[in-house]
Amino acid sequence: MTKPSICVFCGSRPGARPAYVEAARQTGAMIARNGWRLVYGAGDIGIMGEVAAAAQADGAAMLGVIPVHLLGRERAPRDMTQTIVTEDMHERKKVMFMNSDAVVVLPGGAGSLDEFFEVLTWAQIGLHGKPILLLDVQGYWQPLLRLLDHVIAEGFAAPTLRDLFQTVSDVPALNAALAGALPG
Repeated sequence: MTKPSICVFCGSRPGARPAYVEAARQTGAMIARNGWRLVYGAGDIGIMGEVAAAAQADGAAMLGVIPVHLLGRERAPRDMTQTIVTEDMHERKKVMFMNSDAVVVLPGGAGSLDEFFEVLTWAQIGLHGKPILLLDVQGYWQPLLRLLDHVIAEGFAAPTLRDLFQTVSDVPALNAALAGALPG
């Protein structure tokens, strides 16, 4: 049986708090310790690069997926087990998702929000049942959670929307949630 693959969506910037970088490093190391494969955006910048560096340092298999237009801006100089170059950002998300058993979303910007909402929407309409986890570093995702509660309260989604993903506050909780949700 092959080991699970974990898709990590996160920022291509380091963010304003050192805790974001530290959580990214811990996430990469946790993926490697479990023998899981990291599936990520193939960049070497921001917390995306921190996740990858930590995963690689601890021996994780890695699949990097990057659109052709970002090769000069984000390309990782590291050795990956496999790299896929896509035509665009939409294809990047799809390839990352299709090659993963679970999705983890760390702090990030518009791209990370886009990635989260796409996999959440796919779950909402029944296209998958993969675990989706938000790593809520120092409450980063609390405004998003309030927005989703507002969407539900205003009748634009069923309360079951909140059942389609799990929010965890730190990497040990993320590890436990993934270990409980993944096969094997």
